[in-house]
Amino acid sequence: MAPLPPEELYTLAPDVPDLRGPDGRGMVLVEMLDGFVDAGAARRLARDHLLAGGASVLIASFDVDLLFDYRARRPPMVFVEDHWASYDTPRLDLRLLTDADGTGFVLLSGPEPDVMWERFAAAVEQLVSHLGVRLCVGTNEIPMAVPHTRPVGVTAHGSRQELLAGHVPWVGTVQVPGSASAFLEFRLGAAGHDALGFAVHVPHYLAQAAYPAAAEALLRAVGRATGLRFDVGPLTKASEDAATTITGLVEQSDELAELVRGLEAQYDAFVESRETSAALPSAEEIGAELERFLAEQARKPDEPG
Repeated sequence: MAPLPPEELYTLAPDVPDLRGPDGRGMVLVEMLDGFVDAGAARRLARDHLLAGGASVLIASFDVDLLFDYRARRPPMVFVEDHWASYDTPRLDLRLLTDADGTGFVLLSGPEPDVMWERFAAAVEQLVSHLGVRLCVGTNEIPMAVPHTRPVGVTAHGSRQELLAGHVPWVGTVQVPGSASAFLEFRLGAAGHDALGFAVHVPHYLAQAAYPAAAEALLRAVGRATGLRFDVGPLTKASEDAATTITGLVEQSDELAELVRGLEAQYDAFVESRETSAALPSAEEIGAELERFLAEQARKPDEPG
């Protein structure tokens, strides 16, 4: 059987609007796929915030049956007394949204493909070329040995060094499990498209809880890089409420308070001298922390993606 062509993975919506501005400059594509790390649920919170901001227009939909492993991420169904009442259909699509100023951008969201990463990346590259997308921005969030009492850190990466102006690397070389998001950035860059991504740093002791401060930092990073302006007011309020709750928990635990004080000293030393290689965890420690987080996720029973 011949390999499935990339264009067979998606369907363009009828009457797709022109995504190029009067000057011929294309839009930004923001990628927020579910299924990988999502420490602190930052990507989910950020994506839900964007989708709740107003109406969206469907641009293209992917054939989830070809890309999704239903047994690994079982979609939720509702049973009522004597019948199945509903089924939450997985959806992977491109949608046109607008920011706070009415500027359009494209959002790629849905479950991370479980299979056919090469064809999926080729399909997205076809859409990027067809729609005239000028910049693709990926999102991620990773558990780190950092305190919640300091600003949320951001690791930036991209297909060209010029896209990363103003961002200082946090680590050198580190090997981590791959993701469709990272692979997509890698393949788009190889095809000559501008692609970059941001990974916000979530305190490892909060990685399993919702951490809106990380979602806020993620959208601010995307906004600075693209010129899009997002109304993050609700996330700011949620961040303040979460900080109050976390402070209360820390005050009740001498062990947690000692951990936070140690992380604060480590973080402050790093900020004072970015040349101090021992100030923050090594690449090996970061990789190990990520592996531990993924192992904890894997030990959970079947959950919807």
